Amino acid sequence: MSSSTSSPTGTTTTQTPPSTITGAPDAIPINQVTSGMSSGTPIPPSTTYPPGSRPTWDGAPPLPSPFVYKKEEWPIQDHVVDPSLFPDRMAIWMKELEGVDIPNIPQTDGTCAGSPDNFAKAADNAWWSCGGHTRPTDITACPTKYTWGVSFDDGPGPYTGKLLKFLDEKDVKATFFVVGSRVIERPSILIEEYMSGHEISVHTWSHRLLTTLTNEQIVAELAFTREAIKRVLGVTPTTMRPPQGDIDDRVRAISLALGLVPIMWTSTPTAGKFDTNDWRVAGGYVTGEQSYNTFQSILGNASLLDTGFIVLQHDVHFATVELATGYTLDAALTHQPKFTLQPIGECLGLPTSNLYVETTFNKTFPSDKTKASVTGAVQSKNGTSSDTSNNTNNSALVAGAPFVSGLLSVVGLLVTLL
Repeated sequence: MSSSTSSPTGTTTTQTPPSTITGAPDAIPINQVTSGMSSGTPIPPSTTYPPGSRPTWDGAPPLPSPFVYKKEEWPIQDHVVDPSLFPDRMAIWMKELEGVDIPNIPQTDGTCAGSPDNFAKAADNAWWSCGGHTRPTDITACPTKYTWGVSFDDGPGPYTGKLLKFLDEKDVKATFFVVGSRVIERPSILIEEYMSGHEISVHTWSHRLLTTLTNEQIVAELAFTREAIKRVLGVTPTTMRPPQGDIDDRVRAISLALGLVPIMWTSTPTAGKFDTNDWRVAGGYVTGEQSYNTFQSILGNASLLDTGFIVLQHDVHFATVELATGYTLDAALTHQPKFTLQPIGECLGLPTSNLYVETTFNKTFPSDKTKASVTGAVQSKNGTSSDTSNNTNNSALVAGAPFVSGLLSVVGLLVTLL
């Protein structure tokens, strides 16, 4: 609790008592981790990787020529893509939706209260934002108990270098869900992530809620990010994460048609959401201490699951990186019972090659087995399942999307475990 005192000038100042929460030896005190904290100096890449360099996994293609930004080739950073400005590329990308039954679900305004018709059909359309509804095509957890699927969203950020240094020192790998606008801004950081053995996934161009966008805008948001990653790294991800988890069957169908399997984070009726709320600290909604207390609940709730879990964290702000390097990851690494910290693809038992179009062993979709898993039960936060195999919306999830059958067979396993 804060206390107020009067200064000699008569003004009132607020004093915050020291926190009892301790972190890593060099961590900033947790009560100083706030949205208004002084930002540290951005850390440049620790290693320069020349074109032709390859990561250590088998079959990895060489890094392409250095990325050169040309304004006319890309949408405005941090703005929803205007598809009409890129007719040639959009014509190619929209062809990937041919033969796919995209559900005719109206756009939302991103909120349950502001989209009453969508809210009323949230379970039918598996709208995550209102009820935590998922489909078997969504990756939501690691299969093995006490396995932590480590991931970071929204970068590459100016302080991602500090996180990468920490992860390297602790020999921990993670999945980075990157924003296209940040990829073209900090390509050297993306290269360091990738070449250090971390997994790369799509997190849209402008980080907007996907259910609020048109079909063409969703395609553009995903495809431009996919292309940016390809230009920088020479590989194209086969997975994506919707910003703020905002996904329904329309967004799923489009994502899968583009060859991108959705990866969420764990949310169950008994164990709650595995969201550290670090983004709320950066936004000024909660304090660093409150976020850390949420994180402690996550650690405790892990024992309630028969599976492992995926945790939501971010690397785009100084506060979120400080929480990770100074507090949350250190607590996870010293936790008893011991956690196994792995990137999400690895925790699913997938070879790294299957995470990228250019090297995946899975060349056909869907198989009959995949069709069966895709048309399975809706998993909702109330713990109930409803058989949606006769729901016509599911036809969108069983056609068109190449390169993802191996991922989806693992998802089918997770459905039975959860």
